[in-house]
Amino acid sequence: MKTITRISVASAAALTLVLGLTACDDDSSQTKETKAKQKSYDQLVANQPAGRMEYSPTREAINQWVKTWGKKGKLSYVYIQNAKGEYGYFVMKGMPVARCQMLTPTEKVDSSTNGRVVVALPGMDGTYSSGSMCDAYYGFDATTGVFMEFTVGMNQSFFLFDRPMSMPEYATAKQLGPTSVEDVADVKD
Repeated sequence: MKTITRISVASAAALTLVLGLTACDDDSSQTKETKAKQKSYDQLVANQPAGRMEYSPTREAINQWVKTWGKKGKLSYVYIQNAKGEYGYFVMKGMPVARCQMLTPTEKVDSSTNGRVVVALPGMDGTYSSGSMCDAYYGFDATTGVFMEFTVGMNQSFFLFDRPMSMPEYATAKQLGPTSVEDVADVKD
């Protein structure tokens, strides 16, 4: 048993030595540049370490977003501006959802003896999506529940608010869906 242990230890030491010598022998340009980049980075970090924050406005904004939109029944006011600068609006239950958002993963990594490949997975409707519908949004009308979908881009933008807007461009916006701002004026979030 002692002989097997000595042979194992000796083999492991020899393998470590061979691998160490092989690693030292790599004088490729890529290796030299990688080492130079790391040395530069180490010097920059030593001279200019990353600052520390006592407070994060980013985390506060994310938490406020969660607090605002994490309420069941929350209404959204979607104002759409067309290429002519005209505004229209929808009142929706919750936020509009991009068509490319899914509840389940859209792909998985499949490993085999030939390597790894990314494989598409079907969506909830049993079909495959290219993920190219990120400029199309959908949602449901605030009072009727009617499905609504709109597209942005090509000189059309949308602005999302959690309350109706009274600024002139929004105040004169044309109602585009079944529900008007007046229809939900008494609804408190």
